[in-house]
Amino acid sequence: MTGNNNAEFKPYISANDFIPEFTPKAIILGAIFGIIFGAATVYLGLKVGLTVSASIPIAVLAISVFKKIGNATILENNIVQTIGSAGESVAAGVVFTIPALLFLPGGEDYFQYFQIFVLALAGGILGVLFMIPLRRSLIVKEHGNLPFPEGTACADVLIAGEKGGQLARLVYYGLGIAFLYKLLMSILGLWKDIPSYIFSRKSALPNGTINGEITPELLGVGYIIGPKIAGIMVAGGVLSWLVLIPLITLLGDNLTTAFAPATKLISEMSAREIWSNYIRYIGAGAVTFGGIITLIRSFPTIISAFTDSFKDLKDRKSNGPQEKLRTEKDIPLVFVLIGSVLLVIFMALIPNIPTNFLSAIMIVVFGFFFVTVSSRIVGLIGSSSNPISGMTIATLMATSLIFVGVGWTGDMYQPIALVVGSIVCIASANAGATSQDLKTGYLVGASPVKQQLGLIIGVVASSFIIGATLLLLNDALGIGVVTPEHPNPLPAPQATLMATVIKGLLSQNLPWGLVITGMGIAAVVELMGVRSLPFAVGAYLPLSTTSPIFIGGLVKLITDKLRKGKTEDSEIGPGALFSSGLIAGGALTGILVAVMVGSNWDGKPIIDYFNTGFAESSGFIGDILSMVLFFALAGILIKFSLTKESKAK
Repeated sequence: MTGNNNAEFKPYISANDFIPEFTPKAIILGAIFGIIFGAATVYLGLKVGLTVSASIPIAVLAISVFKKIGNATILENNIVQTIGSAGESVAAGVVFTIPALLFLPGGEDYFQYFQIFVLALAGGILGVLFMIPLRRSLIVKEHGNLPFPEGTACADVLIAGEKGGQLARLVYYGLGIAFLYKLLMSILGLWKDIPSYIFSRKSALPNGTINGEITPELLGVGYIIGPKIAGIMVAGGVLSWLVLIPLITLLGDNLTTAFAPATKLISEMSAREIWSNYIRYIGAGAVTFGGIITLIRSFPTIISAFTDSFKDLKDRKSNGPQEKLRTEKDIPLVFVLIGSVLLVIFMALIPNIPTNFLSAIMIVVFGFFFVTVSSRIVGLIGSSSNPISGMTIATLMATSLIFVGVGWTGDMYQPIALVVGSIVCIASANAGATSQDLKTGYLVGASPVKQQLGLIIGVVASSFIIGATLLLLNDALGIGVVTPEHPNPLPAPQATLMATVIKGLLSQNLPWGLVITGMGIAAVVELMGVRSLPFAVGAYLPLSTTSPIFIGGLVKLITDKLRKGKTEDSEIGPGALFSSGLIAGGALTGILVAVMVGSNWDGKPIIDYFNTGFAESSGFIGDILSMVLFFALAGILIKFSLTKESKAK
């Protein structure tokens, strides 16, 4: 299906063949998957600060479902994964930014269902609209040059549709095992979620912390991202929790006054408090530097994308209107222009949303720029490696500097700056997924206009559930801030970072010494030839998050070795599909846990009626038991990863 000569390319379904595609059953199933994976992505993004592309597991599940209820065409299956993947990508953009409202002055007033729904809807649709004029230049003209790894792998899955039932079985196994594991651990409380060991203040590593949130979704994430990135991430966590926190404790225990920005003596701080007051600013500086470097590294791609896109638009205008084949029809460009204008008006005038006319224009300008960047970059390195964080940080910095330039430095302008960044982030994330979906459609012979309509449907469907999921998790588990009610909140690392950037630039109270220290650490990592962004994210996250991801990466390394040098397909191999099931099952069960925590019966949380309390009373033995069971789960992943290709398919 590849080749540099686009004129010779023939899709799997000919442009002259008209088979069922945009059917009610495909639309409904796609919307259902979009809602499910959108909710799972909200949970995963708040917990880990990264997400995994959902297109391939959705394609596999679509084939399986349709085989049970009556066969479907390859184009119907493609519509299902197209609509479903929009839910995952919109949720990723939302969860990376909108929870930052909780950390901004006055922002909590806007952290409501209506506001989250509007921002998700606006950003998601913007990502689809702005990708439309780029399709020909990026998907068609660059066929053979831009691999679009997830899109191409997804097309392979769809074309191998007759094997889909067996492929889907691996996803179902992963989902079922993850559900059972978390049911026993998190609901019945038979073993600990986070076995840990904290070194005493008198030891050689005062306040040093070793722990791990031993959940199936983190194990699956580690397997999919692989040992290299997982190792870089955990290295950042080791630096923060086993080097910097003990160092700060060692040097600060003898201080008799509080060391800014904290107002409490270091000698009275726990490891978590040291992280909150100092390490997170160092991590924020590292992530900011890593994101900007990633963006700078992409400048040649950015320039090329803009040059090619405008050249293509000019060529199409000079050639005049032509009769188009089914596989060449897009939503008309006039709708893109009208939609953009209406979006500016809508965002400037809609009540109860922190925007104004200037910020609405900035949304469109930055949105088109970074949609182009995102769409091109994922063609080279895939959606999972798309530097959305860097683009969002750059947007927030530019927005904040413009606000400072016009004198908007009060607290009331911080939520406005975040809205600009959040919509651009959502649009960029969805544009990356959209371009992958359109690549899949190009290879299998889908109708672009129907895919684009499907993507808009996916945005609308998932936007209804994303806000509800976000509010539920905040009420039940907490987001970002440790409180007596929520002692172990979801860390929301990306959103916390966005709030730090905005507050620092607009209120000018950022502890720049710590931030610049983080930038310096990231610069050292870059000079060693290591990509600094995953290292910085690892330094910013709790070690409990990165350590199980590292175990997942080690499992991938072990299985590749056991395969005697023959690595599985990174997207559709048995281990990747089983891991996708672990991620989906673990995340969805996490949401169920949140519902049970947040719901009361007779004045008592529902989960208390199921929890045995065994894990809480098991002490050190419980930590050992937890680790044994987690490694048993890793062993199951190894077993499924070594499933022979013929059996997997």
